[in-house]
Amino acid sequence: MVDLSALMLNYPYVISIILFCLGCLCILTQHNLIKKVIGINIMQTGIFLFFIALGNIEGGVAPIYDPKLPAGAFYINPLPSALVLTGIVVSFSVTSFALAIIVKLYQFYGTVYAPKIMRTR
Repeated sequence: MVDLSALMLNYPYVISIILFCLGCLCILTQHNLIKKVIGINIMQTGIFLFFIALGNIEGGVAPIYDPKLPAGAFYINPLPSALVLTGIVVSFSVTSFALAIIVKLYQFYGTVYAPKIMRTR
């Protein structure tokens, strides 16, 4: 039996796993190349959410020095945020490159349907 209270406490992890699985399903089942790129973006969003959820501390503050904070203040780890920011830039670059290749494939083959491209080759 699944403990719903544990799921409610860890909902960012559950949602990130669902997003990742939906992206995988989209990549594996779709034959349209643009839909495959959308699936890759959905997977990346799940990974970004997972990293942000890992770096979050309830009641934590930004890792910026503030003399007004109490001595035992918990700081949020900035590394996951930096990784996500870098990942967003890489994601944008990969998406742009993939869409540029898909445009060239469409100009050459007249379709973005992968099996039809393979048959034409």
